Amino acid sequence: MSTALKVDVVRRSRAWSPAPAAMARWARAALGRRGAGRELAVRVVASAESRRLNAAWRGKDKPTNVLSFPVAGLALGASRPLGDLVICAAVVREEAREQGKPLPDHWAHLVVHGALHLIGYDHERDADARRMERREVAVLRQLGIADPYLARE
Repeated sequence: MSTALKVDVVRRSRAWSPAPAAMARWARAALGRRGAGRELAVRVVASAESRRLNAAWRGKDKPTNVLSFPVAGLALGASRPLGDLVICAAVVREEAREQGKPLPDHWAHLVVHGALHLIGYDHERDADARRMERREVAVLRQLGIADPYLARE
């Protein structure tokens, strides 16, 4: 069994999205050793599919940038899925434009953010949000990407 995180990317949107190799590199950086021997699926979707999934799973009737669906429990055998990320390319593009961020950098941030959700990070409480943000910033810095939270303040 390979020790590297395996990332499968499916594109269901015509909007621009990064190369699968870039998404895999970002996810591997976020997960570190916790991604070893695991599989992650990234589904790039249009606004309608993102809206439908966000309404069904989070009760929010609008498209969103990234949804994370962790696999419950650990699968046995050769395949050890970690979970799925569903990323809405149109929302990511609009957010990057509004926030004045390079589009590939915003994509990297959202892949990192989503991958961290798959291993238990969340931002429901302030302390948890600070912990998650610190991890995101550290991973992005390692990838040569500026702190995405500086611009919002």
